[in-house]
Amino acid sequence: MLLCLGVFVVEETAAQATNEVSFRNQVQPILARFGCSAGACHGAAAGQNGFKLSLRGYDNEGDFLALTRNAFGRRIVPSDPARSLLLLKPTSTIPHKGGKKFSVDSPEYQILADWIASGAPGPKADDPRIVRIEIMPAQTRLQPGTNQQMTVRAHFSDGHTEDVTRWAKYTDSNSSVTTVDENGLVKIMGHGEGAVTAWYLSRIAIGTVTVPYDNEIEPSVFAREKRRNFIDELALEKLASLNLPPSPQCTDSQFIRRAFIDTIGVLPSAQETRDFLARSSENKRDELIDSLLKRSEFVDYWTYKWSDLLLVNGDKLAKPAMWSYYNWIRNHVAANTPWDQFVRQLVTSRGGTLENGAVNFYTLHEDPPNAAETVSQAFLGMSIGCAKCHNHPMEKWTNDEYWGFANLFSRVRSKNGNGEGDRIIFAAASGDVNQPLRGRPQPPRPLDSKPLPLDTTDDRREPLADWLISRENPYFARAIVNRVWANFFRVGLVEPVDDLRITNPSSNEKLLSAGANYLADQKFDLKALMRAILRSETYQRSSAALPENAADTRFYSHYYPRRMKAEVLLDAYSQVTGIPTEFQVDLRNRNQGLGEKYPVGLRAIQLPDTRTFSYFLKSFGRPDREKTCECERTSEPSMAQALHIANGDTVNQKLAATNSVVAMHLTANHVPGKVIEEACLAALSRMPSDSEKEQMLAALKQSREVDKRTAMEDVYWALLSSREFLFNH
Repeated sequence: MLLCLGVFVVEETAAQATNEVSFRNQVQPILARFGCSAGACHGAAAGQNGFKLSLRGYDNEGDFLALTRNAFGRRIVPSDPARSLLLLKPTSTIPHKGGKKFSVDSPEYQILADWIASGAPGPKADDPRIVRIEIMPAQTRLQPGTNQQMTVRAHFSDGHTEDVTRWAKYTDSNSSVTTVDENGLVKIMGHGEGAVTAWYLSRIAIGTVTVPYDNEIEPSVFAREKRRNFIDELALEKLASLNLPPSPQCTDSQFIRRAFIDTIGVLPSAQETRDFLARSSENKRDELIDSLLKRSEFVDYWTYKWSDLLLVNGDKLAKPAMWSYYNWIRNHVAANTPWDQFVRQLVTSRGGTLENGAVNFYTLHEDPPNAAETVSQAFLGMSIGCAKCHNHPMEKWTNDEYWGFANLFSRVRSKNGNGEGDRIIFAAASGDVNQPLRGRPQPPRPLDSKPLPLDTTDDRREPLADWLISRENPYFARAIVNRVWANFFRVGLVEPVDDLRITNPSSNEKLLSAGANYLADQKFDLKALMRAILRSETYQRSSAALPENAADTRFYSHYYPRRMKAEVLLDAYSQVTGIPTEFQVDLRNRNQGLGEKYPVGLRAIQLPDTRTFSYFLKSFGRPDREKTCECERTSEPSMAQALHIANGDTVNQKLAATNSVVAMHLTANHVPGKVIEEACLAALSRMPSDSEKEQMLAALKQSREVDKRTAMEDVYWALLSSREFLFNH
């Protein structure tokens, strides 16, 4: 029999045709849709008022028992469905703390009443299972002030489909562009691109809504833009779809400073800048890029970045083990080990923590669920932690899948070695981790892959690594491309950068997919990806926004300025002033005060871990390396930062030092014009403008001999506290 729902024709199953209501496929969606099984109601860990359901209905058997057997079965009355608490409370016929959910003449009421009247049958083994859902329209272009009704269709294993628009749950990813109500009606609030997510029976579908900006841009504007590679092609395609014109190319001064900071974490020296600006070669930017990728500072910078990701932490590792872990990462960065091989060696590592630094990962993650969550977060860009207790409420991952993934790490064992901090990591031949809900282990299973036999004695991490780094894995390459992209552009193609949920789509899906394919084609050579990014016109755009693209924060019509990272900024102060920062190991959380000093001249970006006392680094957002999450590092401005730059020790003491850059100028008896030029080149990577030079010359010339040093310090302080210095642009 065919039933017309809206504009869609839906084929009923035989069970539906005989009015048999499915607990699994009809009752559970109603309970989820109206919030009965939500986390704020009976789906909470402890339930509500003695009645507990699984979150959004992930446990059909348990929920059926709770509804029909618990509380002496008083929640349903098969002989008179209207007297059932399951109907009396949500209709507010009797007081209900959750309020009225639906009326007695609603489809929901009729479905639940029919289910109760038919004897409240439970979930059956031969029930049709949902395969997927689709949301329509999947892509649409609209204008602010308009509305769009979304429709959701569910596809089941027996081939039938249903219009489930009424019972799906909806969320939007960008409320400044779209808002969606509980019925799937989308309202267009502003320009840009938004995504609407529909959820039904643990399946998810995404609809993309594009709202072009009100700019009248001739197609020729995009056609004549220079394209260096696939990045420019796809970035311009997205800009054209949104009517966002690209900003022009940045200047050579802006490029050298930007490329140095983003690639190696240091400023170019005054002489490096002077030489670069003087060159007239058409290929000088490409040549600079190639030289940066070969420098030793590149190894320092990216070792530090991956040490953040992998939690190199002296508070949790003994000193020899911490250094072993750090040096393992550093050696692979120096060797430009392909990312897939780097990850494989880490995930499958075994041996002593002092001989094979990679195994320290398992010293930090002895608990199988913890190891599973960190591997997923670090290398797939996904947090699966919500599925530890229940099916993920807004993602595809189920509780079974979580514990199957965790079981891959259940046989990783450790024992004491011979030296300080030495632990031996090995794979046992037996042992499993039980899934709490079922009271038994789940077959070990990589996410989105086939399960392994429970009785295999092989190291389960080997097939995990095979799946993890496989080109067919849709998450692995995308995750690292997004991390690298965010390093160079400030804003990831997916934001937050380590939150690659289906419900958190990319701002440019074509570009992210193309980047992942490119990296795989380059055999996961991260330098190849970086080179492509640095050479692209998209990366080399000016940070000065045009009136037509000033509102853009996600689509790369211009470069987005950002404050330098805490470690890079501190090193920049040391570099410009000529006074290195001295670092001491911080043992105060061990009640031992400050420990040994690091060698003078060691830069902040060269520190092996974050167990270093530094008020500056702490104030400017250095992460603690407690968890694998970009959220640990912050670039948000604060009053403490402003006061420290203005009156703190870091800048002022460096400038006042007897051997600072100011002292060097005085000793060399440099004329004021020379001082100003060197200061601007060192701090801002450019020559001073005429007006800047005039003002600074006046300040230096008016100072008396005794005040000359103070005047020079003031000039440097003004540059080092400026927004142009603090930000990479």
